[in-house]
Amino acid sequence: MSVLDTPAGAAPGRDTTRGGEGLVPVFVRLKLTLLRNGLRQSTGRRAAYITSVVFTLLIAAGQLIGLIALHGHAHAGSLVVLLAGVLAVGWTVMPLFFPSGDETLDPSRLVMLPLRPRPLIAALLAASLVGIGPLFTLCLAAGSVFAVAHGAAGAVFAVVAAPLTLLLCVALTRAVATANTRLLTSRKGRDLAVLSGLVIAVGFQVVNFGAQRLGQAGGLSALEPAADVVRWLPPASAIGAVDSASRGSYGQAAVQLLLSVAALFALLWLWQRSLVKLMTAPDGSTLAAAGPGREKSGRSGSGLAALLPAGRTGPVLERSLRYIARDPKTKASWVTALAIGLIMPMLNALQGTGSLYFACFAAGMLGMQMYNQFGQDTSAFWMVTLTISSTRDAYLELRARALALLLITLPYTVLVTVATAAVLGDWGALPGVMGLSLALLGAMLATGAVASAAFPYSIPQDGAFKNVAPGQAGLAWISIFGGMVSAAVLCAPVIAVTIWLRVAGPDQWLWLLLPAGAGYGALIAWAGLRLAAPRTANRLPEILMAVSKG
Repeated sequence: MSVLDTPAGAAPGRDTTRGGEGLVPVFVRLKLTLLRNGLRQSTGRRAAYITSVVFTLLIAAGQLIGLIALHGHAHAGSLVVLLAGVLAVGWTVMPLFFPSGDETLDPSRLVMLPLRPRPLIAALLAASLVGIGPLFTLCLAAGSVFAVAHGAAGAVFAVVAAPLTLLLCVALTRAVATANTRLLTSRKGRDLAVLSGLVIAVGFQVVNFGAQRLGQAGGLSALEPAADVVRWLPPASAIGAVDSASRGSYGQAAVQLLLSVAALFALLWLWQRSLVKLMTAPDGSTLAAAGPGREKSGRSGSGLAALLPAGRTGPVLERSLRYIARDPKTKASWVTALAIGLIMPMLNALQGTGSLYFACFAAGMLGMQMYNQFGQDTSAFWMVTLTISSTRDAYLELRARALALLLITLPYTVLVTVATAAVLGDWGALPGVMGLSLALLGAMLATGAVASAAFPYSIPQDGAFKNVAPGQAGLAWISIFGGMVSAAVLCAPVIAVTIWLRVAGPDQWLWLLLPAGAGYGALIAWAGLRLAAPRTANRLPEILMAVSKG
């Protein structure tokens, strides 16, 4: 029986949830107990948690000191208002991308308990205030209001605005998590969690680009147009209320503060509705499975399968493409490579300081998908081993996997290179860059095939950020970084010819780099597949053991 069923001293049949006062301490203790028991599991987990706490507190202290130093700055209000907006966005997407980070984010665990929604919301809100994230948010909110508070009116509004900002952020993340609980516990939700790495990578590049543009624009004054809009959106409106009160605009400050208060009550109401629906409405596990629709989805010989070649190549191509579309880890790796491969050259081109040769980054990112080809099969690789009885079978398997990669990589490399050339206006270098990209892609296909056979490792399926099984990190480093260095060495002739033609050679011969690079890449890829095939055929038991450890 759960501690939430009958608190100590209460009769089993008595209603103990008439008010939120009894549930709040119980849920706070439950949150602390979950945290304590999680840290007891291993020394490594305790060390990781303590390190993250220290790191977060150091960042929070630095942010707090920086915001305090902004006190009196003419444009401090614009900065802190936008900071509150970014903070709210972070709290909104956090439960979508990290659904397993806090067990209390899943209210479906409480469905069978005799708890009423309104007291339960008060208890969950109190429990949500326990943790590193709320402390970090409170530090930023306190520093923000201090940066813009002036006079007695500003101080009064600041005392209300800081905790109100924290409550709004926590209520926002709870409402989003509750509304999407069933999504987050499904396969699509796990896919979404795995793709969080992409959002972080893309967000970092966007922030970096924005910071550079801000520096070029001449300081914080460039933030004024955006801040004028965001200061009316909760929870940033609470911080904006402090700034308005400090400037003597008391009516505007009152409206901004009321907007945040109204938003808090609206979020609590939406949270309560989602909670009632979650705890009373049936889900897919209680409904009858659809009959006719499933029979149609199981057909074979139509759709993609009908377009693929016969023999071994077609089924392997289809399997590889289905991995990309359906397997969460494979999908995340591909989407991340596609996004970063485009962002890096385009951001540098938009800044006006980039070079067209940054477009080779796209071929490099996608070429990395050839490494550890058998690891994505995990323990199901034993079915592949049953179909490989000779070196030719291994060669056809590797060739088909490389073709599946090329179906996406070739047009994507051309697209990124042409788009970057269009932004930079450097059409003269396009043939050379395209040839170098194709040569690099062929070299990475070759080294990836060899590394897949020589240094296979398992990819665990139980965590969004676990890409290597325990004890195999060394294999992963050797496979990926050793292969990348080898690919760079293999591309040395094309790189040398490109440098010679760009520096000392005649410009009219630059177009020859395109067919030369494409031919060289195809030759290197073929040689790498031929070299990896006998190694794969002879090491099938070792490969199977290595990729099945996760």
